[in-house]
Amino acid sequence: MTETTCGKARHIEAPFIRNIETLRDNEVRLVMRDRLEPHPIACVNWSDYPYAPRVSLRIAHSDDALALLFEIEEEHLRAVTLDENGPVWEDSCVEFFVENPAGEGYYNFEINCIGTALAALRRSRTDADHFSAEQMARVRHFGSLPHAPIDSVGEGQQWWMVEIIPFSLLGVERAPKSIRCNFYKCGDGCRRPHYLSWSPVESEEPNFHRPECFGIVDLV
Repeated sequence: MTETTCGKARHIEAPFIRNIETLRDNEVRLVMRDRLEPHPIACVNWSDYPYAPRVSLRIAHSDDALALLFEIEEEHLRAVTLDENGPVWEDSCVEFFVENPAGEGYYNFEINCIGTALAALRRSRTDADHFSAEQMARVRHFGSLPHAPIDSVGEGQQWWMVEIIPFSLLGVERAPKSIRCNFYKCGDGCRRPHYLSWSPVESEEPNFHRPECFGIVDLV
């Protein structure tokens, strides 16, 4: 475990899978489910928001890209944001924040359950350069739901999402030895708003923009 200003941060490994970014969509998911350990995204950091969907992450890398598989079970599937870089955090959403390995700031990658994405290089919660359309097109993602609005209430609803992020979008050409990052599940506009994290976050109110609370993933 790694000490941070937020206390005990998570520390895990992301295995190497050669050329994972070149596999077909169904092959990526099958390989990741077969070869990778799931890591829970289960920290309930704010007592005013106790609802906790079941969320896990599987993570791997190649020389050129990072691959994430989120698997979720929750009671309210909500997605109304259809445009890139829109307010996807108000929907059923998963997020990946990572310290810039090539300089200052951090990147945030957010995607709702129907595949609408947001990405930016940030200096703070309010100071950001959002990705261009060309950059967004280089973030490969696919999931279990079609890209259409959804508002479905009922226990045990499941969905999954894969994201494959080239390291070149993070300003490096090859996989670094490790990354400082955090993973989240949120749904500001869901029937029961929730804010889960992989590594603990400390703040008075829900706020994922806390790079001092990032955990560590070793790329092995």
